[in-house]
Amino acid sequence: MTGADRDARVAVAHAHAAAEAAGDFAATMATLDDDPVYELQPMGVALRGRERALRYYEHFFATVMPTIASYRLRSEWVTDEGVGQEYEMTVSGADGDRRHAIIGILLFGDDRRLSGERLYASHDWVRYGEVPDHALLPDGAPEATSFFYKRLR
Repeated sequence: MTGADRDARVAVAHAHAAAEAAGDFAATMATLDDDPVYELQPMGVALRGRERALRYYEHFFATVMPTIASYRLRSEWVTDEGVGQEYEMTVSGADGDRRHAIIGILLFGDDRRLSGERLYASHDWVRYGEVPDHALLPDGAPEATSFFYKRLR
């Protein structure tokens, strides 16, 4: 990968993150290739395909984003595979504000769009939402996708 090609791919990853932060559904989807894969770790859930990405972001923008009171990018790194970003965020809920952490790796695709994302959470995160029939199990059966948070002390 040339330096210019890598810079162009990093720019797409940054455009994706900016579109998510702005709540811009169309601009977020425009950064993804035709068959994106979202991996939710360590749960081992994978969301494959544009339709599942559409449903993921519909839920994210309608349900999750309104609860995010603030966020801050803690660190970022770039490899030939993608851009890693570590965030701290505050989520508002009925029981008050909670601080959370998330690591997302925006994966480079072959056509200067993103091929998906890996989202990492520890096993002690708490489930707070679900999108029914959003992911596929290895046998192809639909499975719900859950959203998690972790209280930072």
